Amino acid sequence: MRWAVEMLAEPGPGLAEDPRDHFVAAFVDKHGDGLSALLDSWRAQGPFTVESYTPVAHKGWATLIGPTGDRFTLSIVIDSSGLIRGLGLGPELVIPPLRDWDELDAALDVPGVTSTALVARLVDDRWVSLYERSPDRLMPTGSAYKLYLLRALARAIEAGAVRWDEELTLLPQLRSLPTGEMQDLPDGARATVREVAHKMIAMSDNTAADMVLHRLGRDAVHRAVVDSGHQDPDVLRPFLSSRELFEIGWGDDPSLLPEWSAGDRAQRYELLRRIERPLTTRMRDLNRPVYHLGLDWFLSARDVANALAGVWRDTTRDRTGTIREIVTTYPGVPIDGERWPVAVFKGGSSPGVVMFCWLLVDPAGVPHVVVLQQCGEDPGQVGDGLRLRGLGDRIIHSLLP
Repeated sequence: MRWAVEMLAEPGPGLAEDPRDHFVAAFVDKHGDGLSALLDSWRAQGPFTVESYTPVAHKGWATLIGPTGDRFTLSIVIDSSGLIRGLGLGPELVIPPLRDWDELDAALDVPGVTSTALVARLVDDRWVSLYERSPDRLMPTGSAYKLYLLRALARAIEAGAVRWDEELTLLPQLRSLPTGEMQDLPDGARATVREVAHKMIAMSDNTAADMVLHRLGRDAVHRAVVDSGHQDPDVLRPFLSSRELFEIGWGDDPSLLPEWSAGDRAQRYELLRRIERPLTTRMRDLNRPVYHLGLDWFLSARDVANALAGVWRDTTRDRTGTIREIVTTYPGVPIDGERWPVAVFKGGSSPGVVMFCWLLVDPAGVPHVVVLQQCGEDPGQVGDGLRLRGLGDRIIHSLLP
């Protein structure tokens, strides 16, 4: 973050150094020749004074004050090598205070956006709702599907079919797009199941998720979907990899998306067989929603809550403690460890889709969940998720008992 703030104070134009010295390749590819112009447009709004900075694991947000008093939010995402994989500057995002559930309901009312939510505590293996908004409506969720991958992996580990120290190989046809960093590794790179699973959850690494899916097989993951209590498991069959989602939705062949949308289950399996090849989609191609054509991973807020509860049960059965370590690495927002000794977080997004969910365990051992989902055919109305994440933070710190 310090480098980013200092960069904005430089006269420009563009960057004095090679962008790849500071940014991951996917970020540079996404912006292309427009990166210098973007940075110069930000500089034109300065000089800035830093008012506050909030770091959470590999992400951070700074509030900047411009020369006329205008307020901005600078957001940054860092990969494990220290390179920037996400950087944004915009008007300060003001999260409304939440004093009761009615104010949350009003905050979720966004024109042109569908919002669902569930806030609940687990009592006798049943979610008791504190607040709900269409909790059984199926919604596109982006990376929430990785909870099912982790559950299937936990079962395979417990059965002895997979080992944490087993090595997985990155094959060309498994390389996906960010989020994550494993897509930048060379063909044939190897990493242990433990390392890959950690990146899949803590960094929401798409390539890591596809490696896990390849190792386990779709049927094993679909069993985890069923066992987790999804209300309509067949909506996730065939269980997509992230690479397949990107290729069908935004790849070089425009016929794939309508074919997927119109196809029955057998036809969709055949389509996936035909695209077993390296990805043709680039980050800059992700410019429109596709969920309304049936392409995403669809879960209701209650389905997400049930998946989180299943992950929590898996942590209690894992004698190595690996699953608990993986799922508690990144809490999504600052968490009071005395109030919530355990915090599990997962976010998800795609064009026009954002989702955030938390499982929080209080000192008495009682799990609580917060699930927030939004989608809309105008990605500008949905936003980049910072507001929805901020509402989750407000719920955790102001509304949970």
